[in-house]
Amino acid sequence: MITLREAGLSDRAGIDTLYRAAFPDDEGPAVAAVAARLAEEAGALATLSLVADADGQPVGHVAFSPVLADDAPGWLGYLLAPLAIHPGHQRRQLGSRLVTAGIGHVSALGAAALLVYGDPGYYGRFGFRAELATRYLPPHPLSQPAGWQARLLTPASHPPLRLRCAAPLDDPALW
Repeated sequence: MITLREAGLSDRAGIDTLYRAAFPDDEGPAVAAVAARLAEEAGALATLSLVADADGQPVGHVAFSPVLADDAPGWLGYLLAPLAIHPGHQRRQLGSRLVTAGIGHVSALGAAALLVYGDPGYYGRFGFRAELATRYLPPHPLSQPAGWQARLLTPASHPPLRLRCAAPLDDPALW
């Protein structure tokens, strides 16, 4: 049986192994490092890190890290990244379960929007839309602009906001 839970320090090695297995060799170590650094982020607004657990081993992981806007004090959003499912556990709805659970968590925290930089075909099923993301300027220029998407969690009526992300994601090479 696979259960979803918040990740803990004891999951670090398993999460590292998971990302290395789920991503190509040229991407896995870098994505694993981002996931590990996000887990270490401290402060009033910590990253939400969820795992899909199979007998004590992470077979899926997702992180939701806070994003802020300097020109809108008090505004809070979250960025969904990274997400991985072990190849042996893909096509079992684990990614969907993790994303849906995370959306519920960040909604309860009072986030105004959830953002993602990924496959529109996948993330569209969760209500992410590129046209909604035009209100949120990413921290760096995008190599794949169609991948920048948002899901509004509260009504939005503000001008475009320049977002500031957690330090582990604040690398132009990731965008």
